[in-house]
Amino acid sequence: MTIYFWIIKVLCTTVGETAADFLNANLNLGLTNTTYVMGGLLIIALGFQFGARRYIPGIYWLAVILISVVGTLITDNLVDNLGVSLETTTVVFGIALVVTFVAWYASERTLSIHTISTIRREAFYWSAILFTFALGTAAGDLAAEGLSLGYGVSALAFGALIAIVALAHFGAKLNAVLTFWIAYVLTRPLGASIGDYLSQSRVDGGLGLGAIVTSALFLVTILSFVVYLTVTGKDEATPMTAAEGGRA
Repeated sequence: MTIYFWIIKVLCTTVGETAADFLNANLNLGLTNTTYVMGGLLIIALGFQFGARRYIPGIYWLAVILISVVGTLITDNLVDNLGVSLETTTVVFGIALVVTFVAWYASERTLSIHTISTIRREAFYWSAILFTFALGTAAGDLAAEGLSLGYGVSALAFGALIAIVALAHFGAKLNAVLTFWIAYVLTRPLGASIGDYLSQSRVDGGLGLGAIVTSALFLVTILSFVVYLTVTGKDEATPMTAAEGGRA
């Protein structure tokens, strides 16, 4: 797993937050219609992803962006449309993620991303990714709004937690699979907090850039990285695996 993976992952999580807000509010699609549209696009992207026999950066990261948006929308629908509390959604998606990991391990005897070499394992992988995004959205909103920490403080807090996990892995040699998934979960609320901090109005504790500017800025940055990786293959330091988008 290269540094490029983590950089683009955080960028994608930020886009997931701001793009959902843009489609819902700025384009006036509403949460329900936005969810249908983005859910359909995600199914198409995953169809190409599952059909890929090697790592293709454009396909893989498009799927990540779309699943980030859909994960955000699922949480927003539950909270805004159905009135489910952030505390409840955080707990429910946390349990759903744990159940996914338990089922994955019971079936495959491993949660390592480097062993994703079958359709079933990749299905477990993307299911876990969806729940990390939904959970991260709920946890990020709970920290920033429910606990009144604010978007900036929340971003710093989740960033600090990721740094602690990295130190535990590289310094204390904590299990690589465990630390990967903890860090992966934490990048979602980190990205969501960054997205809200940049896009929300100053009155609400943000910088007031708006969802359009923030989404465009991060999408251009993601596109630049994906083009660079496609041309150079810098993120193929190890044999291509499904964890990076293809199947070995």
